[in-house]
Amino acid sequence: MSRPSRIGAAAALGQLSGWTAAEGRDAIVKTFTFKDFNQAFGWMTRVAIKAETLDHHPEWSNVWNRVEVLLATHDADGVTELDVALARFMDDAAG
Repeated sequence: MSRPSRIGAAAALGQLSGWTAAEGRDAIVKTFTFKDFNQAFGWMTRVAIKAETLDHHPEWSNVWNRVEVLLATHDADGVTELDVALARFMDDAAG
């Protein structure tokens, strides 16, 4: 499978809402907040299934109702269209 080329965080942020550039690396970040742990975990499950179909996996951490996400394409050493696609899916799934 051909992997997309690096576009950089700045180009990605021009296509997304609520995401910011990560400090110290070419990546984008966002914190999602849900009503409770069940909603957060359900969202993470939906995103995990999508990530598998894209063969692209987020860096994230979950504490109760909050999920902090960092997206970068490791083999491109920065942000690609895969990150934009996964970020859009995350935003849509979060409502």
